[in-house]
Amino acid sequence: MKVEVTTNPLDADDRVPEWSPISRRTLLTSTVSAAFAPVAVAGEFHKAKEMPGKAIDPQTAISFDLMINGCVRHLMIDPRTTLLDALREHLGLTGAKKGCDHGQCGACTLLVDGARVLGCLTLAVAVRGPVTTIEGLSEPGGALHPMQQAFIDQDAFQCGYCTPGQIISAIGCINEGHARNDAEIREHMSGNLCRCAAYPHIVKAINQAKGEMRS
Repeated sequence: MKVEVTTNPLDADDRVPEWSPISRRTLLTSTVSAAFAPVAVAGEFHKAKEMPGKAIDPQTAISFDLMINGCVRHLMIDPRTTLLDALREHLGLTGAKKGCDHGQCGACTLLVDGARVLGCLTLAVAVRGPVTTIEGLSEPGGALHPMQQAFIDQDAFQCGYCTPGQIISAIGCINEGHARNDAEIREHMSGNLCRCAAYPHIVKAINQAKGEMRS
């Protein structure tokens, strides 16, 4: 019986089998080139970073001023620093609390030009306008802001961790005209979480303070 021996097409470097559009040599060359492509791109990226005028190193500190509670404060920080971290870590204003750090709890609520913002989601370098924190609410003589006093009168806190954000947000809520009734207050304060569940007392405090604030 005659036995015919055939060669495996994959063993021939330059032979193109009928079932394949490419040769083994071409396949291997393409695979190696694709594997090194990301390395080459990364190398070009780093070269571009080192070239003047192409990019700014995000870790380079920049200098700028912020108006905080009526005073101009100078900062030289990483441009990626959030407003919350700038206040707490660089200016010593620790009233605004870091809760979730994802903009979901409201503990870091601040006022920028009278409007509510979340300090953990706001870059300090992007702030345009005066910033008000819980430390800036009371009068120079020590008199409390009407909202602060209302929170005390209505026992609108327990552990107190969320209270600075609650008070600042409540002031913003009134400034925005969203405190006409209890339902509206609850809706527009829903972004501020209280794990102690002092919500009914918070609504009472806002109702108490809104008349005095408007007058």
